[in-house]
Amino acid sequence: MKKNIQQINQKIKEGKATILTAEEITRLVMEGEEPCAEDIDVVTTGTCGIMSGTAAIFHLPVSEPGSFKKAKNIHLNGVPGFPGPCPNEWLGSIDLMIYGTAHSIYDPQYGGGFLFKDLVEGKEVEIEVEDIEGNIIKSTAILEDFETAQMLGTRFAFKNYTAFINPTSKPISSIFNAVEMDGPFKGISFSGCGELNPLQNDPQLNSIRKGSRLLINNSEGLFIGSGTRSSHEKPNMMITADMKEMDPHYLGGFRTGAGPEVYNSVATAIPILDDEILRRTFIKNEDIPLPIADIRGRHSVLSQTTYEVWRNVDERPTYEEDLCQKCETCLVEERCPTRAFQGHKLNQVKCFGCGMCAYSCPFSTFQMERGQVLMDWEGQTKTLEVSCRQSDIKRARELANELKNMITKGEFLLY
Repeated sequence: MKKNIQQINQKIKEGKATILTAEEITRLVMEGEEPCAEDIDVVTTGTCGIMSGTAAIFHLPVSEPGSFKKAKNIHLNGVPGFPGPCPNEWLGSIDLMIYGTAHSIYDPQYGGGFLFKDLVEGKEVEIEVEDIEGNIIKSTAILEDFETAQMLGTRFAFKNYTAFINPTSKPISSIFNAVEMDGPFKGISFSGCGELNPLQNDPQLNSIRKGSRLLINNSEGLFIGSGTRSSHEKPNMMITADMKEMDPHYLGGFRTGAGPEVYNSVATAIPILDDEILRRTFIKNEDIPLPIADIRGRHSVLSQTTYEVWRNVDERPTYEEDLCQKCETCLVEERCPTRAFQGHKLNQVKCFGCGMCAYSCPFSTFQMERGQVLMDWEGQTKTLEVSCRQSDIKRARELANELKNMITKGEFLLY
């Protein structure tokens, strides 16, 4: 059976379309069913994780027109931006770009990801501008004061990610783990949402095309094209959306062993035009390879596992407060990437489900099934405990379902 976008959109408008998430499709297949394109109209996908290729393009007023000619430097909550490209001479306003990976000059644990979340939450941020004559202009603003706030993802949602281990006895700092990774073989860190990930379900972008609509942090955005460093084997997406429409639940900062990073959530809708497109969504975690690399260099692949690491694990930890020793220096509070554990309290809204708390606490205060990976190493089988997940399957599932519900209600049409 062959369908077209217009037919599917008409069914969506009439409330007759059948929409499933990629995980729901996979579950049907694992239960022995084999759905066909006649039965399914749209499959929604989702992912959430660290996405270093995140930038924000802003235009904001900082003082009265005529007060300065042109900005030379600018910081928001201490996070550096890049003024321009337009000079906006004597207008009192600035065009600028800020990277999600930028680090505050005042707080090494605060960066662009935390700033973006603060803005989307409606918090006031401090602005400091140095003009071309060396004058300093200070002001404050909230996101609604910005005339433009557009997120640009230069490379989001890679189809394939990598897991990392440290085979040495020396701790290694990297963005690929929440803290310095101990070794040898004392844990494994990984990213990617497996069978739910957008490009696992459409690896060659046959149905996600330029101009396709999608969700970025629950804001309707657009697929621009293939992202930087995209390849046939490892495709990714360049996408954009209005930050003023984003939900702060789906984005934020994530502290790593090499400083703060940024996480985002993306959901796409795959129109099921024929059986071939549908069959590509049958993929299972057990069939998706996950290379295991040396954390000193992702080019050094040592072994391989699969995304079965997502099977039979907990999305979130359980905090057993009665077991908490109220340590003067709390390892979990020091290490929690999203600062979800503060003052011996766990904020489940901020929690990313990375597992670092359960891995770090010596008193088993945090209970969380994080899974294990078996790895062949020099003729031996090593069992590696998952120490850090840099993707959040819970948020990915939530956004895939958000998109499913929007389509069901006729609030989101394809293309």
